[in-house]
Amino acid sequence: MIKRKDLKRNAKHVFRRHYGLLLLACLFVAVLGNEFKNSTTFVSIGVGVAEEEKIVSGTAMTAINTSEVIERVIQDGIAAGKQTAEEIKEEEIEKSTEAGANTILGHSRGILANVVNSVTSGSVFITMLSAANTLIHSSDVAIILFILISASVMLAAWYFIRNTLAVVLRRISLECRMYEKVPVSRFIFLIRVRRWCRVAGDMFLLALFKFLWNLTVIGGIIKHYSYRMVPFILAENPNLKAREAITLSRKMMKGHKWECFVLDVTFWGWDILGIITLGISNVFFSNPYKICTFSEYYTELRRLGIENKIEDIEVLCDVYLYEKAPEDVLKENYADIEGLIEKNKLPIEERKGALRFLANTFGVVLVVDADERKREEYHERRLKISSYKDYIEGKAYPNRLFVIPEKKKVAVAENISYLRSYSLASLIMLFFGFSFIGWLWEVSLHVVKDGMFINRGVLHGPWLPIYGAGGVLILIILKKLREYPPVEFVAAMLLCGCVEYASSYYLQVAHNGKKWWDYSGYFLNLNGRICAEGVLVFGLGGMGIVYVLAPLMDNFIRKMKLQILIPICVILLGIFVADNIYSLKHPNAGKGITDYHQIQYQGSMVGLDGKEEKNDCDTFITSIYYI
Repeated sequence: MIKRKDLKRNAKHVFRRHYGLLLLACLFVAVLGNEFKNSTTFVSIGVGVAEEEKIVSGTAMTAINTSEVIERVIQDGIAAGKQTAEEIKEEEIEKSTEAGANTILGHSRGILANVVNSVTSGSVFITMLSAANTLIHSSDVAIILFILISASVMLAAWYFIRNTLAVVLRRISLECRMYEKVPVSRFIFLIRVRRWCRVAGDMFLLALFKFLWNLTVIGGIIKHYSYRMVPFILAENPNLKAREAITLSRKMMKGHKWECFVLDVTFWGWDILGIITLGISNVFFSNPYKICTFSEYYTELRRLGIENKIEDIEVLCDVYLYEKAPEDVLKENYADIEGLIEKNKLPIEERKGALRFLANTFGVVLVVDADERKREEYHERRLKISSYKDYIEGKAYPNRLFVIPEKKKVAVAENISYLRSYSLASLIMLFFGFSFIGWLWEVSLHVVKDGMFINRGVLHGPWLPIYGAGGVLILIILKKLREYPPVEFVAAMLLCGCVEYASSYYLQVAHNGKKWWDYSGYFLNLNGRICAEGVLVFGLGGMGIVYVLAPLMDNFIRKMKLQILIPICVILLGIFVADNIYSLKHPNAGKGITDYHQIQYQGSMVGLDGKEEKNDCDTFITSIYYI
């Protein structure tokens, strides 16, 4: 048996090499799983100490409000609970408007505001309870049913997530032992091999057995160590049944329980330090260090099991989790990628001068010819090669050699290649296409919500140029980020936020302070010009444009002959310019466009400028306007 000193030395080496990933994995499990719960103590303390003189904030206030609403429902019925929730909601909205309508964290209007208000006031509980009451016509039964459903949801979360994450964490730590790179996608490896539900069931039975043994006290302590290797065993072979994994763990731990206990004792000093630092040292050091150490310990027990030929040890057959695959085996299993590599060695004709700069930096070309299509195919192959490069070079675990075949990713059809460049004519058509889609989206919102047609936007034509400009700018300015979807998403939100803010400012200055949209009162708004939910919608829309919509539309545009395409572009540009010139003096304005409804709070109205105005009306309707 390897010495503890050597185990920990090897663990520290792995820990240093994959610090970021292991830190993230352990923190993820601490928040959502059953392990490392003492690691989040400093967060709880921080929330409580931040502002002692304030009543309560954040999740604490939400819990208090929800408890108050539930208590009222139990005592006086659903109607009384609903009234309490509405009173709490009105108080929260009033607080958000005390600093003025342009408060950044305001939550009097918008989807996010409604979500925040519903959660913090407890009205989301009343909404679900009312729905149940409507279906079964009995408030008492509805309350009981709601409690049962809530308990079922919590149980399902524990069954499918909290327990199962222990197996995911161990898989990641075992791969970190052998390989230089472990992709973040390994967090969902159980889904890729379609074994998440099976492992969840196995871990449930393990927890049940532990619970029953804990009733005997001494038996619980012994079985805690007998079953210690089950998550590691399932991480290596998730195809096993619970009893098989438990039995194998018992056999592997036979004669090693005291040894494992002593290894636990060596971490007591770190646990004490974790208590002193309120969990900070656990998060940043001891949790990853501990999981790496026990991964080394499991590997050693596995080696001893194979060496001593213990019964059923052959089910631990993931060879390449402990040694790197030979080069010829990798080439055989990744032959298709090898073929792409050879194909991409063939030279392609490069552009020259300014054309090369425009194409490489912004993805803009004059026309799309046969040479351009060859370049697109080359870059698509390059992207696929780069995604498999680490597997072929033995730097990452070769997924294709796993004991269970992984579910293949849905291949992106060649005709919607997102790495393409766009011709000038195509960009013009895409601009008008996105502008029309944006106009159609906002008009449809009003038709559905208000039952009337409203021609949205400053211009009179069926287009909202902010959508077109945003879509085209995402395609050209963020061209180099297309290979990194998460970065593309964040960049799209920032870019569209800047475009919307600048557009709002320009329109207000150019038209004597008139506003075509105002997000005052929306959650996370900036001077009423942009807000969180608007920017989020633009970000999601930008992703759809880059990876799906723009390539599909471009395919259609490429089929058009230049003799037809160019005149269409010229005509559309001419009409658009004329509309802009006319709208400078006669902008599209009026009801539902620049005339906004006001918001009433407790007998008074707060206008969009934040000033209170007296009015006898009882009801005012607010709408979300995206332009």
